[in-house]
Amino acid sequence: MQMDTTSLTAQQSRRTASHILERVKIVTFGIKIERNLPARGRLQAGAHASLRSFCIVLIIITLASFSEALDFARLRELAESQYGAAAAETVDSWQLMITSEQNSPVTDKLKKVNAFFNQNVRWMSDLKIYGQEDYWATPLETLGRLQADCEDFAIAKYASLIAMGVAGDSLRLVYVKANLPGGNSQAHMVLAWYETPQSVPLILDNINYLLLPASKRTDLKPIFSFNAGDLWLGGNSQPAAAKPQARLSRWSRVLEKMRTEGSLASF
Repeated sequence: MQMDTTSLTAQQSRRTASHILERVKIVTFGIKIERNLPARGRLQAGAHASLRSFCIVLIIITLASFSEALDFARLRELAESQYGAAAAETVDSWQLMITSEQNSPVTDKLKKVNAFFNQNVRWMSDLKIYGQEDYWATPLETLGRLQADCEDFAIAKYASLIAMGVAGDSLRLVYVKANLPGGNSQAHMVLAWYETPQSVPLILDNINYLLLPASKRTDLKPIFSFNAGDLWLGGNSQPAAAKPQARLSRWSRVLEKMRTEGSLASF
């Protein structure tokens, strides 16, 4: 069922305003107490009040940025109703991971996200999880079950990094042929981060947990890659004319479902 994104944004704005109001009340209460202090105490209290006011500004800016990316309250509500209390706690952990790394360097964000999903989610085939040969899950579905195949790992990491402020056009989901020990190979998907469009990307993978440049992942042969806006064939540095959401029906469907769930209000 398609949700009304306007009402979703309105609900989220009210929650954000409520959070901010509570913090403003705390500061206001502190200022009232400080007015009754001696002169020296008022001077010190004034400095504390200025610091608290500065913190309030940061809170407002941070919450405003989250309102454009994630509706954690809705995600938590859906997790609990569809998967149970443990899933809601997993969403809380996901939120904490995302919010605590907002100001970290990009490489730290990559490591944190890669580790979070690799350590908490167990690989399982789509057939066993969803009864389908190939199903692309939303981050909520992955967190709710804590089971995923390679596409689901890559999608969840991609969404998380965008929520942490990493530029979406620097990320690509890469469909590869992975060479396995013994000479076998299998279809696989990883996430790549490009510092610049021409740079060698860093690879986030659920098989090899190390964050390594693609030049050191000689076991992976790229077939095509994509993000929300573009599609690349093979190892080409220039995107193809075709748009990924037009060519990749599963990608289009999972993006739409993520929006209706509140994972990403805008992509």
